[in-house]
Amino acid sequence: MSASPRRATHCGRFLPTPLTRREMLLRCANGFGAVALTALMAERAGSEPDTVPGRLGRLHHEAKARNVIFLYMDGGPSQVDTFDYKPILERYHGRDPHSVFRVEPTQFDNVGRVMASPWRFRRRGQSGLWCSDLFPHVAECIDDLCVIRSMVSRFPEHTSANYFLHTGSGFQGRPSMGAWFSYGLGSVNRNLPGFIVLNGGLIPPGGLDNFNSGFLPAAYQGSVFRSSDPPVANIRRLEPSDERQRGKLGLLRQLDEGILRSSGRADEIESAIANYETAYRMQTAVPELMDVRGETALTRRLYGLDAEYVPTRIFATECLIARRLVERGARFIELTCPNVGADRWDQHSGLRRGHENNARAVDQPIAALLRDLKGRGLLESTLVVWAGEFGRTPFAQGSDGRDHNQYGFSIWMAGGGVRGGMVYGETDEWGYKVVQGRVEIHDLHATMLHLLGVEHTRLTVRFGGRDMRLTDVHGDVLHAICS
Repeated sequence: MSASPRRATHCGRFLPTPLTRREMLLRCANGFGAVALTALMAERAGSEPDTVPGRLGRLHHEAKARNVIFLYMDGGPSQVDTFDYKPILERYHGRDPHSVFRVEPTQFDNVGRVMASPWRFRRRGQSGLWCSDLFPHVAECIDDLCVIRSMVSRFPEHTSANYFLHTGSGFQGRPSMGAWFSYGLGSVNRNLPGFIVLNGGLIPPGGLDNFNSGFLPAAYQGSVFRSSDPPVANIRRLEPSDERQRGKLGLLRQLDEGILRSSGRADEIESAIANYETAYRMQTAVPELMDVRGETALTRRLYGLDAEYVPTRIFATECLIARRLVERGARFIELTCPNVGADRWDQHSGLRRGHENNARAVDQPIAALLRDLKGRGLLESTLVVWAGEFGRTPFAQGSDGRDHNQYGFSIWMAGGGVRGGMVYGETDEWGYKVVQGRVEIHDLHATMLHLLGVEHTRLTVRFGGRDMRLTDVHGDVLHAICS
């Protein structure tokens, strides 16, 4: 039978008449095998040591870690009240700081007196690292921590500093580090997004752009989960049957693919198609993930799920869910702080009450997370990072607060190929400015990627006429902290 004549559309293009069954089977016979092979290869991706299901496909070198848990301490914890002990502050407490060192302009330029820490510092663990009484539970895990005391930021203001910490740029619109990790390495579990944000109740200054995908495909932006039930809006289907919902999704896919065929590639449409499918699979995975009733009473007590203090219970749930996500193969998990009735870790006044409330909320759950991961053999393959966007001054703002300080602050890392029980870098005797081992945010990002088997200069995307990357044109791996 001869082919039917083609008919022209109004735009001058040609559409063939529908295929016969015989023609369809002839053309697609080989295609079915290719589709099946592709699916099988996708399932195998990540099952071998040097392969990953993300865009990289293959690691650049042997990875020490497979997952990241980022404990984001929104607001800027004070380094001289947590992990950077400076006894000279006690000797000069109440003195004018201008008389003893050069005071740089601060965010609010309300410079008070030198202020000693209200909390006692002690040497902890076999390593003897200093930790204040703000963190009695984390102090018991100090030998697993690498405390970096020489972090710096380029921005003294929350929004830009948050963007810088999350994206490597102080400007809005760049991809978050979670998006980069998910893009390059993918998620081992196809039923879950690669980048998940567990929201304790406080979205940081700068908003959801801290978790944005920027110029990466939209499918890699952070998926925000609440710690309450339901964790994600519309996670439970409204249709009476799975068959009917699949029919609706099938219709949406046909409509979207029709637009793609006529207009060409559109990231928004392709990402929407991918997100529909991920959301469908999440309907089964997420309720099971969030249902912690099967956890033992010992585990619940360890994390503080039954604590008297409500913010502790909220953050405990986040930390427990983070461990369960790691077990299920999520690549990058970020935890945000609960609302403690003060302004995050941002104590421009009321330092004692604000920092104590924040520490009370996160201390027990974080220590439980570290112990639980270690007990299950997961800490060695999970990189845990604790960080705020900057630190605070060693002198008071007003009488009982501390202003922002981007010149030197502390973070810590644990697990995932990081050497525990050590300190990297140093601030001056006041805890004010870095004097040794300066670490930029780009260095932190480069090191995190390195530990997951990625050379940061080789994870790039062409955008705006040049190859863009998380570390821009900067970044040095901190090999000294890697095991």
